[in-house]
Amino acid sequence: MAARERGVARRPNVVFILADDLGWADLGCYGARPRAAGARFATPSPVLDRMAREGLRFTQGYANSSVCSPTRIALMTGRWQHRLRGGADEPIRTRERGNPALGLPPEHPTLASLLRDAGYATALVGKWHLGFPPHFHPLKSGYQAFFGSLSGAVDYFTHKDSAGVHDLWEGEREAHVRGYLTDLISARAVRFIRAHRREPFFLSVHYTAPHWPWETRRDWAEAERIASLYHFDGGSAAAYYTMIRHMDEGIGRILAALDSAGIARDTLVVFTSDNGGERYSDTWPLVGKKMDLLEGGIRVPYLVRWPAVIRAGGITAQLAITMDWVPTILEAAGVAPHPDYPLDGQSLLRVLRNPERTFPRELFWKMRYREQRAMRAGRWKYLSIEGDEFLFDLARDPRERANLARREPSRFEAMRARYADWERSLPEYPDATFTVIGGKSDLARPAG
Repeated sequence: MAARERGVARRPNVVFILADDLGWADLGCYGARPRAAGARFATPSPVLDRMAREGLRFTQGYANSSVCSPTRIALMTGRWQHRLRGGADEPIRTRERGNPALGLPPEHPTLASLLRDAGYATALVGKWHLGFPPHFHPLKSGYQAFFGSLSGAVDYFTHKDSAGVHDLWEGEREAHVRGYLTDLISARAVRFIRAHRREPFFLSVHYTAPHWPWETRRDWAEAERIASLYHFDGGSAAAYYTMIRHMDEGIGRILAALDSAGIARDTLVVFTSDNGGERYSDTWPLVGKKMDLLEGGIRVPYLVRWPAVIRAGGITAQLAITMDWVPTILEAAGVAPHPDYPLDGQSLLRVLRNPERTFPRELFWKMRYREQRAMRAGRWKYLSIEGDEFLFDLARDPRERANLARREPSRFEAMRARYADWERSLPEYPDATFTVIGGKSDLARPAG
């Protein structure tokens, strides 16, 4: 049913909420088990669980990458992140501050710039992580307002990055504001909604939670004591789920602000994560985590609420990937993509209107870390890790245990060849890098 037929009287507002390093099963509506991890509540996400009941939940939603910056480039451009130099780094490191090659080029059209040019008010509140000034900045890529951090990891109280540099900004000026970063992000998002309730707006709310360092509101003294993020090795599963609860509370305030402004019905709200979870996250029944192309490293929660269009309580098995949100939002807003930068993502608007109206997709991933490659087509997944190749039937084997490459040789070879065709269509950046810290399981912790 078309949006106009269901009574939408205006172009929709858009609130895009992005968590950082959130695992597939970290929300109650995806099976979270926080009490088993020591938390004091049954679910860390009562607001997001309610959002799932009021909207649509995807069971086959993916991130464009298993690390931060590449996914964010795909989210901004609607294209394979590998088309840009900055998208080939895994991730863009804090020590690359000032590098003119590593970031989202200001001349490249973005979801924010296209909506801005169509009359939308635009703002990013939270994490950027797509390059550093003077060459890159949210205000250079379509956002009219910015409050947040530029790097990958920021202490929640001191607001310093992994190099000990203060990293909290209001526009292009440093912002020295006391407070727990998750709460500051939520408050600024609410302020933007109140200020722009009478005009169409696009608000990106990019939380740093539950990314390391694992600090809750009660950890102020510890944050004051340490001199650098490199020295913070605290955290626990209970603290991790409490961080999710803090973020969930902030999302509750954002949704309440939409209700108070009388614009909730005509606002498309999307929630997802930039990649799979890290040390304390839960991916059950999937295996793998951040930096893996196993399912736990790339499959992420997708929740969507838009009362004017989306029926409550829906579930869809549509294959989708982060960059699909760009054509989806543009189509919902009636805005055309830039003709010189064709989108690789596909609009999900038909699925939002009818969750059973799925369509076939081929999804691809390429990671330099451990030389990983993957492809998803229907129920089948091709995976290559350091030259070892696999074929999995995810419908029967979501834990990726049974390699069917020899039992299904024709399918395996066809997917392998299809992946090679896709890979040849992309530019190659031989000097791209990835971050390894000490060989631990949380390899990209300070940078991503």
